[in-house]
Amino acid sequence: MASGEELSPAGKMLLEPSMNCYVIATIGLKTRIDPQVIREGLSQTLLKHSRFTSKLAKEGGKIKWIPTRVELEKHIIVPEIDSNIEDPDRFVEDYISHFTKTSLDQSKPLWEVHLLNIKTSNAEAVAIFRIHHSLGDGASLISLLLAVTRKTSDPHALPTVPTQNRDSSHHSSSQFSCFFAIWWGLLLIWHTLVDMLLSLLTIFFIRDTPTPLKGAPGVGLNIKRFVNRTVSMDDIKLVKNQMQTDLADMMAEKSKVKWGNRMGYIILPFHIALYEDPLEYIRKAKDRIDRKKHSLEAICSYTCSKAVHNLLGAKVAAAMTERLLLNTTIAFSNVAGPVEEISFYGHPVAYIAPTVYGLSNALTIHFQSYANKMTISLAVDPLVIPDPYLLCDDLEQSLKLITDAVQRKNIVDLV
Repeated sequence: MASGEELSPAGKMLLEPSMNCYVIATIGLKTRIDPQVIREGLSQTLLKHSRFTSKLAKEGGKIKWIPTRVELEKHIIVPEIDSNIEDPDRFVEDYISHFTKTSLDQSKPLWEVHLLNIKTSNAEAVAIFRIHHSLGDGASLISLLLAVTRKTSDPHALPTVPTQNRDSSHHSSSQFSCFFAIWWGLLLIWHTLVDMLLSLLTIFFIRDTPTPLKGAPGVGLNIKRFVNRTVSMDDIKLVKNQMQTDLADMMAEKSKVKWGNRMGYIILPFHIALYEDPLEYIRKAKDRIDRKKHSLEAICSYTCSKAVHNLLGAKVAAAMTERLLLNTTIAFSNVAGPVEEISFYGHPVAYIAPTVYGLSNALTIHFQSYANKMTISLAVDPLVIPDPYLLCDDLEQSLKLITDAVQRKNIVDLV
């Protein structure tokens, strides 16, 4: 058997029993699924990626990705579904929730796809990928997803993702530019030191204020429920333009995205307060995010986690990460998706809803853009959050209050 690539430190940590983290990607489709077309498509694309044709095995005392023969029928599951199901949406949610009770067989590559020919409120059928997080991080996996899809308008063209306009302006005075660069660098160092100290204190001492969203120790191993809600990107862009914020640019065109798990964490404090102006929440959040952008916290947290793993082992690194998550309240993540409609092996895509389970939070929120929509995915512990639909309603209502406030402000400005 050929020797393969060694499992990364982050990958080993994500395999620890205390985490055992999985990625779930639900893809709503606008047509019924032809399983044979999907099988042929996967064999021509996904199976050409070494990580999806390798299994984990110990070799020379190290855990490595060992190339293996993939039996596609063991990775593609097409369940028989009663066409008279009373609540299809709930059926799909229960189906995905059941994943959290089981683990993938490590004697084969750690991924599978479930094809559900069931009409829901937002799709004619649903494809569900379950992938162990040790295979890659969010940027890697969304890159792979884009690689196996095509534009609906052009079946031979790869999707495009939003790119961020860079400010090309510069100061004319070289003396001022030099002073600004030195000050910018000093602030970057200071912010990074403060942020890393806060992270260290959060691991060992600081805990978030108890709220109804806070999970207890062991929450990462509990059964989870997954729900999602899709909102219009027009509303989000309206707020973005008014508040002059940036949309995430996770993968620029022609950029080289390295495969693997290169994940860093940022601790983003949000204070509980009640403002008369809904836009004040955005202003406060923007100030905090702008401050965090001027810091190397994410890079340093990844580097420190890797160092802890190399010095003390995966169990200690996993325990420290688990404690960091447990002492905070919510995990956020977002990935920029295609700007136009795409097809999944000839099946037009209605929405994309990624999420994870295995983290030590009672609530994890993912934001995924697609075409002119944003899907908000919630992974919740039902013992802590028994009604995730109400939380979706609250998030949607909050967006409406904010957009209404922007529109009122625009009208006043015109007057």
